[in-house]
Amino acid sequence: MSRVSFGWSLLVVCLAAMFAVVPRGAEQGSTIQDETAELPLVTQAEFDGWMTELSNWGRWGPDDELGALNLVTPEKKTEAARLVTEGFSVSLASTATTEATVDNPCPITWEMVRATRTGASDTIGYPCIHGPGTTHLDAFAHIFFDGKMWNGYDAVDLVTVEGGAAKNSILNMKNGIVTRGVLYDIPRLKGVPYLQPGERISVADLEAWEAQSGVKVGPGDAMFIRWGRWARQEDIGPFDTGAEAAGPDNAVIPWLRERDVAVIGWETPGYAPSPEGDELGRLAVHNFALTMLGMQLIDRGDFDALAEAAAARGRWEFMLTIAPLPIPNGTGSPVNPIAIF
Repeated sequence: MSRVSFGWSLLVVCLAAMFAVVPRGAEQGSTIQDETAELPLVTQAEFDGWMTELSNWGRWGPDDELGALNLVTPEKKTEAARLVTEGFSVSLASTATTEATVDNPCPITWEMVRATRTGASDTIGYPCIHGPGTTHLDAFAHIFFDGKMWNGYDAVDLVTVEGGAAKNSILNMKNGIVTRGVLYDIPRLKGVPYLQPGERISVADLEAWEAQSGVKVGPGDAMFIRWGRWARQEDIGPFDTGAEAAGPDNAVIPWLRERDVAVIGWETPGYAPSPEGDELGRLAVHNFALTMLGMQLIDRGDFDALAEAAAARGRWEFMLTIAPLPIPNGTGSPVNPIAIF
């Protein structure tokens, strides 16, 4: 073989290696999983200590039912409104569906009951407000620790099947939530379309995103954490988000308390599967933030359109509005959060 022929052959091999097709997230995923495996697990003893050290119970008075929403002052709302410079809005909710699937075993019910020449009417129902198929806002009456809900209220006496939530119900948020929102797009940070099941998002990840995006959450803000749940579904099809999901590591709890976040939103409420030795389970951050820190939670959001809009503008902060249904004694409400740039 001539030197010229050999050179061309070597070039072809090198180019083939450079442009070899790698399944979406596969090569990056192995590195990510290695990094995740190195994260130390929060122990039960640490978590139990935080119940006292980090608790916001009593911070806004013994009768408080708003929690960290007390940090969303009129000044905070005005500050958020100043972020609107072009009037472009985008939804942070997933589209409701009526079909049961592996990722939505409890869909909404919908029926057209009247359609005539003079008008039409339909009915809609949410059999599982807190289910995986509905973007919703959790009320403090949703989760308890040892029979106690937010601010130390006795859930056994105040939340019953017969009467619903006499305290900490979703009705407390009837006037809605308006504040500054910030998106933390972790797949974009890591250069992957989506994170892998079981991957834990660390404080280092969140702060690396802040350094890259130039924005960070502070008191009274709403924080949205994207791991790519919907991008993964588009790639592989529907999957059980209770068994396969990424999410914030339990070690972010003190960080959230320090930042005084008022609202947290995510695509799934925890990472799964949990690593061996994780005694706390996948919902530790979800439950602690709601019950002990008094932070409002947006569960099961869809942040893909938000991520595209933010990336197109190079802006990761926006005005946020959330308007829950005024359900007396309810433990949560379907919502359609809106980001406005």
